[in-house]
Amino acid sequence: MHYYKYEDLKDYAVRYFTRWGITPEDALIAAEVLLSADMRGVDSHGLIRLHSYYGSRLSRGQIDPTAPLSVVRETSATLAMDANNGLGHPAGVKTMRMCIARARQSGVAMATVRNSNHYGIAGYYAMMALPVDMIGVSFTNSGPLVAPTHGRKALLGTNPVAVAVPAGRNQPYVLDMATSIVPIGRITVFQKNGKQIPAGWGIDSNGNVTENPAEVLEGGALMPLGGVELMRGYKGYGLALMVDIFSGILAGSGFGELVYGADKPDTSRVGHFFAAIRIDAFRDPVDFKADMDNLIEMLKNSPKAAGEERIYIHGEKEFERAQHAEKEGVPLSEVTVRALSGAGEKDGVPFDLTPLKTD
Repeated sequence: MHYYKYEDLKDYAVRYFTRWGITPEDALIAAEVLLSADMRGVDSHGLIRLHSYYGSRLSRGQIDPTAPLSVVRETSATLAMDANNGLGHPAGVKTMRMCIARARQSGVAMATVRNSNHYGIAGYYAMMALPVDMIGVSFTNSGPLVAPTHGRKALLGTNPVAVAVPAGRNQPYVLDMATSIVPIGRITVFQKNGKQIPAGWGIDSNGNVTENPAEVLEGGALMPLGGVELMRGYKGYGLALMVDIFSGILAGSGFGELVYGADKPDTSRVGHFFAAIRIDAFRDPVDFKADMDNLIEMLKNSPKAAGEERIYIHGEKEFERAQHAEKEGVPLSEVTVRALSGAGEKDGVPFDLTPLKTD
């Protein structure tokens, strides 16, 4: 791993995005979302995608760098937004800000975004609600990568679900999970590192479980959360379908096979769903956080399984990784550094940063 200063990486990502015509404001938002993934240990959604998804699509004209974020419909507690094939991160951040602002007045607010692109980690947007004593919710669909239970063709996205809930003396609860067993980026990381994937992560083009990442990426599919029917994979399938309904159909965006290429090849119609819930609309936030702490500590202090020393709450490991990254530098794998260096030279934005350390 190579460890870099956060500000250096952020400045580089901003320079990379602006090279393609993204405004400085939107480039900064996108850089911060991507770096939050690397800091929290979700490297499959971090800077490794800077060129492989965002830069490559911008260079081919498949993302509009100056697309306006427009309001389609609105009420006092709802928003329907159109990203107009713009970058997903600024569309998500700006929409969640508006959602939180409406929740201040109405207690609860919901928002959708249509015609967007990949927006990074879902948890980033849910966590935006935490500083104002709100519960945040974020869903997004994606291009078809997951086969339905009993199927062999990818028809649903990894369609993550994120929920962030504040606590008092403990770290917030932050659930950020794909509704597939793993996100497709994790398969890509294994392939780039020349490693086999665990059995049950994906299937080949015939619907057979495979440990070869190439067979998943080339004509195969990811499995829904749970895996095969015996392991109740239909539950993950149902969750993925739920996200597609909220992020795709409700948003008026793409869904299933229609997320990409509906109007012209590779046109993106990714959809997002957000919600903000003001805790004091239901009860006193101090009492709520005290009960959250009690529940968290009830779980963490419960008897451990043989050989285990600690029970974690969702998001706890990621908060600890982020704290470590603040002190030691943001960790990037050798694969990520090589990808940034190669793409940077090709795209005219050399990745010439010096790491703080390497291990």
